[in-house]
Amino acid sequence: MTLRPDLALIAAHVPPGSRVLDTGCGDGALMAELAAKDCDARGLELDGANVADCVAKGLSVVQGDADTDLGFYPDASFDVAILSQTLQTTRRPDRVVEQLLRVAPRAFVSFPNFAHWRVRASLLWGGRMPVTRLLPLAWYETPNIHHVTVDDFRALAAERGWTIEASWFLRGDRLTSAAAANFRAEHAVFLLRA
Repeated sequence: MTLRPDLALIAAHVPPGSRVLDTGCGDGALMAELAAKDCDARGLELDGANVADCVAKGLSVVQGDADTDLGFYPDASFDVAILSQTLQTTRRPDRVVEQLLRVAPRAFVSFPNFAHWRVRASLLWGGRMPVTRLLPLAWYETPNIHHVTVDDFRALAAERGWTIEASWFLRGDRLTSAAAANFRAEHAVFLLRA
């Protein structure tokens, strides 16, 4: 199975043997990849069908909500926490990231960039919320409740004192430079440290 580009980036940068919490783990593809690197990967997933699929694959996943259930994990119980394509679906993204950095000293956070030029063009010229490859659902069907941009996330990190250790930006399935990432990147991946 080929991983989504953001998940492949994260998998490449998680040290082998790490204790990992994948919050919003979906179908468990990243967890399976990390298990192959001898990581102790655990998952937290809201969707019951995804949880059942993961458990059937032998993955250690529990059903839970990132907004409320991260608080049940002890401080520093993992080496790395991951929140991929889930930030924009949480009720309080700031608190979720704080919890990630409480349960692990480092956290990967990835999200679609709502300031990408195609999104802007769709709003400007069409006057409607965009439907793109990374945002494939109409506004009334989407689980996205917060529309975050690269610059919004950088500002939040600065405001909260989180250190951005590394960042990667994707245009399509390829890396693009950090130059004008708020405009050019469809997707962002950040590695944070408290």
